[in-house]
Amino acid sequence: MAQSVSTTEPLFPPMTWKARDMVSATGGDLLSEGKGGEFPRIRIDSRILSAGDVFVAIEGPRFDGHDFVEEVIAKRPGCFVVSREKANRFSPAELASKGIAMIAVEDTVQALGGLAAHRRKEANIPVVAITGSTGKTTTREMITCVCRRVYNTLSTAGNLNNEIGLPLTLFNLSAVHRLAVLELGMNHPGEIRRLSAICEPNIGVITNIGPAHLEGLRNVESVARAKGELLENIRPDGAAVLNADDDYGRKLAKAAPVRTILFGRSEDADIRAERITQKNDKVSFTLVLPDGRVEINLDVYGEFMVQNALAAAAAAHILGVGAAAVKSGLESFHPVEGRMLIYETPGGVYIIDDTYNANPMSMEAAIRSLSGLSGKKRGILVAGDMLELGDSAKYYHERIGHIAGAAGIDRIYLTGSFAAQVAGGARDTGMEGGDIFVGSKTDIIRNLSGWLERGDWVLVKGSRSTGMEEIVQWMTKGASVRMSVSEAQEDRE
Repeated sequence: MAQSVSTTEPLFPPMTWKARDMVSATGGDLLSEGKGGEFPRIRIDSRILSAGDVFVAIEGPRFDGHDFVEEVIAKRPGCFVVSREKANRFSPAELASKGIAMIAVEDTVQALGGLAAHRRKEANIPVVAITGSTGKTTTREMITCVCRRVYNTLSTAGNLNNEIGLPLTLFNLSAVHRLAVLELGMNHPGEIRRLSAICEPNIGVITNIGPAHLEGLRNVESVARAKGELLENIRPDGAAVLNADDDYGRKLAKAAPVRTILFGRSEDADIRAERITQKNDKVSFTLVLPDGRVEINLDVYGEFMVQNALAAAAAAHILGVGAAAVKSGLESFHPVEGRMLIYETPGGVYIIDDTYNANPMSMEAAIRSLSGLSGKKRGILVAGDMLELGDSAKYYHERIGHIAGAAGIDRIYLTGSFAAQVAGGARDTGMEGGDIFVGSKTDIIRNLSGWLERGDWVLVKGSRSTGMEEIVQWMTKGASVRMSVSEAQEDRE
């Protein structure tokens, strides 16, 4: 089956592929010409392969597309892309007799990127690429909401932001698209360089720099260098969008090889926010652009969302999107699944689902939001590990315990390898041991079920692979539809 990938089929048919272009893009060898002609789609999952498609046999740590040859041949693909090392598994003559072309390449994952780079150049439309330690998914969605007011826009779906996901997104480009908004993820040096070389952005956005992926990068300075790789591949006539409120953002701006636009609350930021207010379920602020001002009312909770909106506004401004479209686009934005979404249970408990991912910056912001939302009611933190922090993991988990204890949270439920560090940090602030529960997710669910009462506010958060959404799923069984903060806050006082 090769690889299971969650994606959305494009609304418009993507551009087709020719064997000679694929050979050129991958540096491969054409071992079988097949029927020739054009191929409609590129697939890496044999389960969704259709007759005439290109099948790229991706090799990964848990799968190898070359192992599904019989299943793939039965579906009559138009073309195989295989590794040279394993090309002898196939008979070029047999494939030719079946009308199937075959291209042998050095590395099929690298070839996938080469094909995506070819498609990006062929489309020749503006590309916005976003990375950062936190907020990149939200910023990507905000930019998309704004730019779709003006451009037919292709945007990254879900978490397809790595060396496989980015190509799959670019393969959905069609002749009607006028802009692509792409998210770039990473967990080791060189990854952003590779991804940005594939998509050659006209605009590169770095939301912020903080302690994330330290396991592969050691320290925040290394994170800044790795994120800064994006600037190397912005087209010469393009621009970098950087955070004026982030010291690393300013350092990157000084060294950037292209024009820079700074966003933030700082007075010298090119795109800035003034008069920020939080009222019920909206954050309002004055957006100051180089050519005017506009009032923005975001349908979200948390002042930290303003930074994402400013980054989106900066990218849109560079693209020539007017203030009115920026306003309507930002105000149409709604949080991504697992990002500060609020549910009310049948028992009147409010669940804040922020399980999409976690690092020290986003965990701190979420805890402060919980403190503000719960008001005089009880606030409860249910936290899993923050992963990929390397040797700094114990320090940052202990620090989160300090923050949670100092925020006045009533009870903390912890699970994972670093639960003891969070608990220790909370106790250091004077939090009673009886208000700190450490156990498995099952243990937490059992304890919570007998302890929660009407009006409680529960924040659930952890890194994606910790599976903290399982707790949300249990707690929200029978819950009302997703609600706004203003509806929930009617009962909090």
